[in-house]
Order: sequence, then structure tokens, then C-alpha cells
Amino acid sequence: MMPPPTVALVILNYNGKKYLERFLPSVLKYAPQHAQIIVGDNASTDDSIDFVATQYPGVRLIRLEHNLGFAGGYNQVLLQVESDLYFLINSDIELRGPTDPLVSLMHQDHQIAALQPKILSFNKPDHFEHAGGAGGWIDMFGYPFCKGRLLDFFEKDEGQYDQSGEIFWASGAAMMVRASLFHEIGGFDSKYFAHMEEIDWCWRAKRAGWKIVAEPGVSVYHIGGGTLPYNSNQKIYLNFRNNIATLIKNETTLKLIFILPSRIILDLMAAVSFASKANFSGCISIFKAYRTLLSWMPYLIKKRSQTNRMVRGKKFNRHGIYHGSLIWQFFVLGKKKFNQLIPAHV
Repeated sequence: MMPPPTVALVILNYNGKKYLERFLPSVLKYAPQHAQIIVGDNASTDDSIDFVATQYPGVRLIRLEHNLGFAGGYNQVLLQVESDLYFLINSDIELRGPTDPLVSLMHQDHQIAALQPKILSFNKPDHFEHAGGAGGWIDMFGYPFCKGRLLDFFEKDEGQYDQSGEIFWASGAAMMVRASLFHEIGGFDSKYFAHMEEIDWCWRAKRAGWKIVAEPGVSVYHIGGGTLPYNSNQKIYLNFRNNIATLIKNETTLKLIFILPSRIILDLMAAVSFASKANFSGCISIFKAYRTLLSWMPYLIKKRSQTNRMVRGKKFNRHGIYHGSLIWQFFVLGKKKFNQLIPAHV
């Protein structure tokens, strides 16, 4: 029988001393047994590093010279970490119970590339949280959503999604991933800086035939927006830019011919919606996202070719794709809950 895998729990921090003070004790208490605890610091300008070094000398610190964002920061930190599994968690997450079941599931099923626990709201703990809910899906146009969270509607957790199973993407807010595979399929795309990088990584893993899984038997509690507020214009820009970039890199050519014109129309409608609410900065952020995408096209085509070569001959694991339009179902038909879109047995 194979020995249990080694685990490194890694928190990427940027000016998050207040979260480390509040939540690092829970991490130390409930981290997987014998896990390394590591804080990677993205060139913070507060005294996060001094706080960890002084108060938690047993926690390993990895310091970066520049803020490389979530994607680039984790890529650089994880190159310096030796372990079978990485458990990536945000600094604004609280653990309230053992997380060893996540390790056990990865140990039992070697086809799992990554998994996530149930992610609940720290401020409203009986409701799912934006970052991942009970597991991530995408619709036919590439819009991401979660069990327990469609767009800006958050369901109350009543045990309706407590069955472990396959999903399309695991949230980077609390994500356990096979270390060797993380690097083998290219890590996070550093060009993204932040947002959607875990969806892009999971999409590549799924195209290579791997499973992405949710294990709702373990719950974590996430404040959310700890580094970048949910309603910020920068977040709007990053989400629209990186979502379309992920589509271009991973979707088939035939589907892109259909999807991209539709997405442009839908995104223009989103821009008009922002403008109608006098959020002109949000509207401009969408146009800025598309302007950047145009300049990125040579890079995206190159990355697309690299991934296509990597997954050639592999069977795409399509579990977690909703073959309809989330936008239509949500805004036109008024369906606000995941189990109104997807049969309850999924």
C-alpha cells in the first residue's frame, strides 16, 4: 500500500496581516496532519512578514521581490516547495474543522487532479460564498458559476449539494492540487495576474482527461474580496479579460466561431447595464478588457497551440459543463439556483 501523500499548505499573502492575525491560528489547528505550513509573500508593504516571522517561527516564509499577483505569485512560490500535494488557501479563509478528508480523497483516487471543499461565507456562514460555493461549473458560453452561487445570487446551505462529485473547476480560494501535475500542465497563467487562472488550469487538466472534484464534507469560511473588492473596476476588467482569454486558449475552433460573437454581444449588454446604472467606470473596464485582449492575441494563439499539443490523444473530461446559457436562464427565465439548472442527482 502506498504511503499517504505529503502536503504543503500554502497561503499567498499581499498586505494581509489582519487576515493572518485572524485566521492563521485556525490554519495551524486544522491543516492536514503533518502538512508543511508556508506563507508566500507577494512583496507586501505592511508588516506581514515580520508578524509571521515573530509570532509563528514554525511557518516557512517565502518572500518575493515583486507583487506578481495570484497567478505569478503562486507559480514562483510553488517552484520552491517540495510536496506531493499543494493545498492553496487564501489568507482570508478560516478553517473550522479537519481538512484531512481532502488528502484521503486525493490518495484514494489518483485520477483527481484537483479538488475543493465547500466554501461558505464567513460573514453569513449559512450561505455559500462567491469564490467557489460547492464547486465550479461553466455554461456553453464559458461563464463560470457554482453550486450554490449563480452570478450574484447566493443560496442558503441546506445540505442540498453535500454529495462529493466531479465539477469543472475548483476554486483557487481553497484548492488542493497534485504538485507534479500542477507544473506538468503549465501552472497558472502568469499573464492573468489574478482571477480565472484556476479555471484556465482546471480546463487544461480536464482536456487532458483528469477529474476535478468537490468534497463538501469539508467546509471553509471565506471573507472574499480581501485583496480586491468584488465591486471594483479592476476586478471587472480582470474577470472579463481573463474569461475571454480562457475561452480562446481552450475552446475548439468550431465552438469559438459560434461563441465569440455571442459573447461579445452579451458583454456589450453588460457594459450597457453598467452605464444605465451610472457605473461608467465599470462600463469602460469591459472595453479596456477587450482592448487588452486584442494586444494579447499572438500570445493566446501560442498558448492555445501549446495546450493542443499537450492534450493531443487525450479524452476531454466534460463533466461540469452546462450546455445552455446561464445568462438566459438567470435573467430571462428567473432561475437563481443551481439545482434549477442541473438535475439534483448530478
